[in-house]
Amino acid sequence: MARCSREAVQEGGGEYGMVALVCENETHLQHLVDSIHEFLGHSSDGSKSDSAHDRAAVEQVLIANINSKNQVVLSGSIERIHTLLTNLKQYGGHDPRSVRLNSDSPFHSPIMKPAEEYMKKWMREGRRATGEDIVAFPGILPCISNVTARPFESQQQVVELLARQAVATVRWWDSVKYLDQEEKVRRWIGIGPGKVGRNLVGKEVGMKGAVKGGGVWGLSAPREVEEIMRGLDDTETAEDEH
Repeated sequence: MARCSREAVQEGGGEYGMVALVCENETHLQHLVDSIHEFLGHSSDGSKSDSAHDRAAVEQVLIANINSKNQVVLSGSIERIHTLLTNLKQYGGHDPRSVRLNSDSPFHSPIMKPAEEYMKKWMREGRRATGEDIVAFPGILPCISNVTARPFESQQQVVELLARQAVATVRWWDSVKYLDQEEKVRRWIGIGPGKVGRNLVGKEVGMKGAVKGGGVWGLSAPREVEEIMRGLDDTETAEDEH
């Protein structure tokens, strides 16, 4: 991925990265997404001369993440992102708050195509090299795909979608909604430093249907593991008694 970013700069010059857009009114998000697709020409294959099929990858901007009911992230050329934001304001009636992310790499955009191909080749050829599958299916626990916002359904799908997520939109919000509404998940654990992921989950699910030990928990240091495991045990006991 780092090499993809360096090659994009060498080929097209300029800056590359990611910019978050936040709508003040959550009801405006879908209209904003539609307006972005319309401007970029991605609403249907070949719908405009400005489409993904007609422009070099280094010139493209895509929606990298749909994070919540009022936040998306754009990825690609920073200059072209600024052009997009100007057009959204002038012609689309949108003026979302924009925040440049601390990343010089345009993740989840066509610029990462070589990384997608590398991942796919590595996972497909791993068995021939080691005698064991790189990807085992099914796993110990179900796993949600970033690309589909649904659990992986086959080993082949794991290979295809794990590779494709390098260039595809991360459907984080849809994944959280699926787990909350369809799987009735009530206990969430964010692993690692920072609170961005936990906050995004909390905005969607809050404490709805809370049970003892429910809600969004954070695990940022090894010393916290024991406390969280005790809390999960307490939750299981409370549910069994209920």
